[in-house]
Amino acid sequence: MILRFISLISFSVFALFSCGQSSPKKNNKDYSSYQKAYFASGCFWCVEAVYESVDGVAEAVSGYSGGKEKNPTYNQVSAGETGHAESVLVYYDSSVVDYKDLLRVFFSSHDPTTYHQQGPDIGSQYRSVIFYSNKNEKTIAEGFIDSLIRNKVFSKITTDLVPFNKFYKAEEYHQDYKKINPNNPYVISVSNPRLEDFKKKCSDLLKK
Repeated sequence: MILRFISLISFSVFALFSCGQSSPKKNNKDYSSYQKAYFASGCFWCVEAVYESVDGVAEAVSGYSGGKEKNPTYNQVSAGETGHAESVLVYYDSSVVDYKDLLRVFFSSHDPTTYHQQGPDIGSQYRSVIFYSNKNEKTIAEGFIDSLIRNKVFSKITTDLVPFNKFYKAEEYHQDYKKINPNNPYVISVSNPRLEDFKKKCSDLLKK
C-alpha cells in the first residue's frame, strides 16, 4: 500500500508546479446535518479529491489546521511560517461511511511513512496528521494504526495523532482545484495518479 517514491528528477520538475494556483468558488450548501472529520496528508488538492470520491462524503473542504497562526494565508502556510498543515474538513453521513472507513481512506491514499513529505511536497505543512475531535475518534485511530503496524502493512507510521483545535478554510481558489483545473501540470502528474491509485485499493468505498 505504500506509494512509490518519486525520483529526484521528478521532484525538480514537479517543483515548478507545486500545490498553489487558482480556481473558482465552492458551493455554499448547508452541511450542518453531517458528521465532521479532519485530516492532513500532503497537498490538500489531492486529499480533497480523494475524500470527495467516497460514498457517504457530502463535501470536503481544503484548509489549514494544526498551527497557532490565526486566519493564515496560503503564502504563510506554504512558507512553513505558521505550524499549520494543509488539511481537509470532511463532511460525511455516518450511516453510509463511518470514521473507521475514513481512516482506511486516509491510510490508503498517501504514504504515512515519509516524515513531513508527500511526493514532491516537502515541509511540515505537508505532514500526515489525524485531528481527532473526541476520545472515541482517538481510540479508533490508535487501534487502526496499531493494526497496520501489527499486520505489517507499514514498517513504521509517522502520522501525528493530535486533538483538533481549529480549522481555517483555505482561499476560494483552492476549493475543488483538481476538478476545475484538470490540465494543471501538478494535477496531471501528482493528483490524478494519487486518486487513481486510491480508487484501485478501495473500490468498494467509491461513489457509484
